[in-house]
Amino acid sequence: MHRTVGNIYVGRVEAVLPGMQAAFVDIGLEKSAFLHASDLIEPDEDDDDDDGPSRPRRGRNGRSNRNAPNIDEHLSKGQEIVVQVTKEPISTKGSRVTAQVSIPGRFLVYMPSASKIGVSRKIASREERGRLRSALRELVPEGSGGVIVRTVAEDLDEDLLKRELKSQLEQWRRIEAKQAKVQPPALLHEESSLTSGIIRDLFSDKVDSLHVDSPQLFGEIKKYLRQVDPSLVERVKLHKSGQSLFDAWEIESEIHQLFKGRVDMPTGGYVIIEQTEALVSIDVNTGRYTGKKDPEKTILRTNLEAAREVARQLRLRDVGGIIVIDFIDMETQANRDKIVNELRSHLVRDRARTRVYDVSDLGLVEMTRQRVRPSLIASMTGPCSGCMGQGRVFRPEVVVRHLDRSMRRVANDERERQVLVRLHPEVALYLLEDEPEFVNQIKKTTRLEVELRDDPTVPIDAFRLVSQPAGRDVTEKYVA
Repeated sequence: MHRTVGNIYVGRVEAVLPGMQAAFVDIGLEKSAFLHASDLIEPDEDDDDDDGPSRPRRGRNGRSNRNAPNIDEHLSKGQEIVVQVTKEPISTKGSRVTAQVSIPGRFLVYMPSASKIGVSRKIASREERGRLRSALRELVPEGSGGVIVRTVAEDLDEDLLKRELKSQLEQWRRIEAKQAKVQPPALLHEESSLTSGIIRDLFSDKVDSLHVDSPQLFGEIKKYLRQVDPSLVERVKLHKSGQSLFDAWEIESEIHQLFKGRVDMPTGGYVIIEQTEALVSIDVNTGRYTGKKDPEKTILRTNLEAAREVARQLRLRDVGGIIVIDFIDMETQANRDKIVNELRSHLVRDRARTRVYDVSDLGLVEMTRQRVRPSLIASMTGPCSGCMGQGRVFRPEVVVRHLDRSMRRVANDERERQVLVRLHPEVALYLLEDEPEFVNQIKKTTRLEVELRDDPTVPIDAFRLVSQPAGRDVTEKYVA
């Protein structure tokens, strides 16, 4: 799926719904975007987390808890408006957008329509927060917008802040100039690539190393870091081994685990994760872990381990919305509190906003997690036609990426020269229409003779590798 979060569009209001305090805006995508009244005005908070601009505090129904303006007093059908995507389209819903546009940088988030200077709550020192706030008040031209200082700007020299702010101001001027030349709906600014965004938002001195297997990308990352944080350059490593990066770090097996409903834990317990349209249910079981004498201690240990694993799985699977966790029943309130506190402590690492409620009368823990994009299973798989929509299969583009990595394993083995790839006709059609150069690229990078053949007997999310001219099936040898 093409990423749209962070993109800035000039759109046209298609409908205003006062009863919902919302409007639908045509931004040129398949479905109209949803704009809530609370996203028309500047947020109340001075400070924010370091992942972007402030958003309204929302109740469990997803609406703002503070007073929002009457939407029909600010928007009318046919009106032109500049908006930014904050959530990807999910299921039948279109994108979520805000009129509070922001331009993120490594150290600052610039907001043209805001007026306040905020500092990340994760900067604990009051003196440092005051220094950064004062410095930005001097740097931001009067009437030109507001800024949020991100966590990585702690103890940063003012010259770097000034340089980044200047770049962001120039970027906004280019966006305004483009708006004057286009007719809505139109894209005004595209968010950085996935790699650039990861480096900008996540790569800091808390990361031991970053491994890259593309020399071109390696050079681009080092060039960017020399400009913004030279101390991190040496942490970027170029993977030169003949073994693929995914195999060297056993990433392939980890990816497959994320699509399984059952997650086993080291002590023998396990959790079952099931995603539905309305919510995500998680069930905790002791499994083969029975402890020794005290059942309450056995249950507590399993639940504590499950709380840590649930927090990890929610991040890895990018699960959002309402989540209900059925921990194993415990007798004492103190132990129930320990479980909730353990879950909350491990969710602190999550960049998505989360909220965990106390154990309910039914013994369930309810929580919510910010949903910015479809979950991993929704974005990488589709309904299975063979089981009437009760199961999921990998999408053709995911199968092709898996095939790419498998062919590199074949090349590294140096025993094969000719390979026939048998795959489902739907995947073959995808390659023909969407990635016509795939085979030529594989031949060029692996020096293998590759032939593709569609085969309706092959499952839609699988493929078979056949060594030629012997006709020997080598799938099990090279496909992880």
